[in-house]
Amino acid sequence: MEQIPVIAIFDVGKTNKKLFLFDENYKIVFERTARFTETHDEDGEPCENLDSLRLSVFDSLREIFKHKQFDLKAVNFSTYGASFVYVDEDGRPLTPLYNYLKPYPPELGRQFYETYGDEARFARETASPVLGNLNSGLQVYRLKYEQPEVFKKVKYALHLPQYMSYLLSGQMVTDLTSIGCHTALWDFGKNTYHEWVDKEGILPKMAPLKPADGVLSAVFPGSTYSVGIGLHDSSAALIPYLVSFNMPFVLISTGTWSISLNPFNQTPLTEEELKNDCLNYLQYKGGPVKASRLFTGYEYEQQVKRIAAHFNQDMIRYRTMNFDPAIVAKLQAKKALQSRHQQGELQKSVFEQRELADFSNDAEAYHQLMIDIVQQQTISTGYVLQGCKVQRIFVDGGFSKNTVFMHLLAFAFPHLEVYAASMAQATAVGTALAIHQAWNTKTLPHDLIELKYYSGVQNEVV
Repeated sequence: MEQIPVIAIFDVGKTNKKLFLFDENYKIVFERTARFTETHDEDGEPCENLDSLRLSVFDSLREIFKHKQFDLKAVNFSTYGASFVYVDEDGRPLTPLYNYLKPYPPELGRQFYETYGDEARFARETASPVLGNLNSGLQVYRLKYEQPEVFKKVKYALHLPQYMSYLLSGQMVTDLTSIGCHTALWDFGKNTYHEWVDKEGILPKMAPLKPADGVLSAVFPGSTYSVGIGLHDSSAALIPYLVSFNMPFVLISTGTWSISLNPFNQTPLTEEELKNDCLNYLQYKGGPVKASRLFTGYEYEQQVKRIAAHFNQDMIRYRTMNFDPAIVAKLQAKKALQSRHQQGELQKSVFEQRELADFSNDAEAYHQLMIDIVQQQTISTGYVLQGCKVQRIFVDGGFSKNTVFMHLLAFAFPHLEVYAASMAQATAVGTALAIHQAWNTKTLPHDLIELKYYSGVQNEVV
């Protein structure tokens, strides 16, 4: 039996840890999902179980090798960002994998900004809103001042994708997609590390930079597969679109976070944009990607639970609720239900403040929830559209399957083509595409993404 050449992708989310095998046409030929029980750090805060994650990589490889029909050509990794593994000379982790949602000590934050300039200027230079532990560079700063003895033992601070790559390659490296995601480490104007990283003695603890499309050799004797250096998941999800479309576009990647990504917008971030959670990423080829974020996936889940409980409905009902223009017209006629966001309050939920008793039924309440979410989304996406001519908006992830969201978004951007984009596992596919040349003998495919067009003409909405 002729073996199928494949690439293995470890796609590590906060909740689900997925393993995929893709063939040379980027079709999934094997997949597995796991969830690990969280552990706790020394302060009792929940965090990723690093031992479980490490062991799962080796267990998964052993399982792949048992399947004799597969010829493993390469392995790559994508994970959530803002997470460092601090390793010693021997590559052993020195601390737990601290959770990026762990509160940041206010006094340490004040010390940092008093030393390195006001928050607004620093945020502009590093394209990183002030986000506490989500600015992963400040996690290293925290380690230096809260655990100086541990800091001294650190050989390298590896972002999570690069730590996972190290497990198979034995080489410690840094990639731009992880450094470029609101870490406060990178000076986007100078295109190098910000000066504070050197002044604090952190620069020597950053592993050598390698291009995200580069590969390393596997460390285990007899292994012939290549090892990618890993990518930040949001940057990986953009790659299939960059490969497939030349015309300027914005991608709204939806999940727990709703992230608007514009790789064609090179304008500097403004103070207002930074206050409203705009930032820059670095894409896998090194160029900046202007982005804005909303916590709408999480908010959606909370409010749908509230609607279902109030109207005594099963939550499953809302997964397939159809768009009803008559309900939208009725709600738009009720001016009292319209909302406005104050500057700096874009992340605050409007629907949370609404009385469910004001709605005739759950469908009406649900449509109002989506109107409120799309109003937030329109403002957020508008930030990355400014100063750049874009013709298309692609939506992928959970909201791309939500017809109420998609219709309302098309109405909000009538001058643009709005598409629901469908592709299996965009992040994992992007992670595989990043090192296409290292493992795949075929040309890049151009049929990766299915598109469904939504019209912005409101002729059916009175």
